[in-house]
Amino acid sequence: MVMFEQMRANVGKLLEGINGYNPKNLATLEHYVEMPAKKNAYDLEANLAVLKLYQFNPAFFQTTVTAQILLKAFTNLPHTDFTLCKCMIDQAHQEEWPIRQILYLRYLLETCHFQAFWQALDENMDLLGGITGFKDSVQKFSQLKVRMSKDGWSADGSGQIFICSQEESIKSKNIMEKIDFESVSSIMASSQ
Repeated sequence: MVMFEQMRANVGKLLEGINGYNPKNLATLEHYVEMPAKKNAYDLEANLAVLKLYQFNPAFFQTTVTAQILLKAFTNLPHTDFTLCKCMIDQAHQEEWPIRQILYLRYLLETCHFQAFWQALDENMDLLGGITGFKDSVQKFSQLKVRMSKDGWSADGSGQIFICSQEESIKSKNIMEKIDFESVSSIMASSQ
């Protein structure tokens, strides 16, 4: 863990200022992408720096590194990290395997096709090589009943889920303004 923290500090220095755009740092950053994946840690800034360097230097693009970045962003649901990373990947690369498959898995999860998601994930377990804690992170997002009880949501007989009642979300507020006569007298005098 000490080595990981030391590497994180070194990467932080590499990303400062104009150095974040230096393609000579790409090998170090790519190596660093693998470390948090294995340690069940996450560094969005470093991952975005790698994708940014791939944008500016398409010849250096690595499909496996990009797949790891997407999978780690996947584990940070419900945050929008995955969408941010996806937008930094060229459309042609999004059609490559395994990136295309990861995008499909994300689509299934976002559209709440949980059964199809878990089935597709079981068929593509080789995608998760080196990503520690992936299933646990996704389960936290996709287990609706656990989320409902944790957040106090309720369901009615028709299957609709209510995240809060109207009475709980409306807060009344009394607004009082104190206006003295001197501040209003000039307005009253000009209106005559």
